[in-house]
Amino acid sequence: MIRAAPSLAAALTLTACTASDTAPRNAAPASTPAVQPVRTSAPAAAPVISGPATFVFDGQLTQGGWIRGQAPGGTRSAALNGEPLAVDAQGRFFAAFDRDAGSSAVLSARLADGRVVTSPLSIAPREWQIERVNVARAPGGATEAFLARRRPELARIGAARERNSPSDGWRQSFIWPVQGRISGRFGSQRIYRGEPAAYHSGLDIAPGAGAAYVAPADGVVVLAAQSPFSLEGNLLIIDHGMGLNSAFLHSQSLAVSEGQSVKQGQLLGTVGATGRATGPHLHWSIKWRDARLDPLLFLPPR
Repeated sequence: MIRAAPSLAAALTLTACTASDTAPRNAAPASTPAVQPVRTSAPAAAPVISGPATFVFDGQLTQGGWIRGQAPGGTRSAALNGEPLAVDAQGRFFAAFDRDAGSSAVLSARLADGRVVTSPLSIAPREWQIERVNVARAPGGATEAFLARRRPELARIGAARERNSPSDGWRQSFIWPVQGRISGRFGSQRIYRGEPAAYHSGLDIAPGAGAAYVAPADGVVVLAAQSPFSLEGNLLIIDHGMGLNSAFLHSQSLAVSEGQSVKQGQLLGTVGATGRATGPHLHWSIKWRDARLDPLLFLPPR
């Protein structure tokens, strides 16, 4: 974002001198040196980003999808549905749409000359894999003992996803982290006698226990569990920049550590069944801010 330079203030203090009362009346008045004006240089104007007349982008305009593009030339600030949208020094941006996003959205940009440019978006709905089960959900909830363990885990996950690393992975075309059978799809959900359970938040790939998986794009490791989390097992989170991050669950082992920068295609770990898993697989989820996204929409066809 371009921020205006702070204003520069200057102060000049003058000391006045008066003639002595004993000076002769016919004495010529003392000459007063001319006061030279203080010149200050004006703050340098912030550079104006050149670019198109309106938003230009490509991507997947659908629930669980994303867009990536260029903001209008002269953009000082941008927003998606009124929420601030990060724009880099070249005017590029990334935005995405939750699994349950509405049918429309609006990109807006305020320009250096005060004008506002808007770009309405139509978000295509999707038909999710829904399984209706004619039984009630199991009664009861999480025990206090489980919650005592779970709360610190959730705090670590939340803090990791709040990180904003200087990575350009969000600009790349993603690659498959591992090849294998797709055993679970993003967005699928069970409904128990009209009561919906949480939907599946990622893509499950089952290549077999011990298979190596790699980084789908550049990023920075913001969480690498030293011991298994209760649900996610050996959890790894990679920040791709611009609020976009990937999480990899149930790993058998991790090959990277927190704070480490990784490149696309670099080894991250091996597939396992740690945490709450019915068998060895890689659960890969992607989030942009609070929006959960479909990893398949980032990938080329197999």
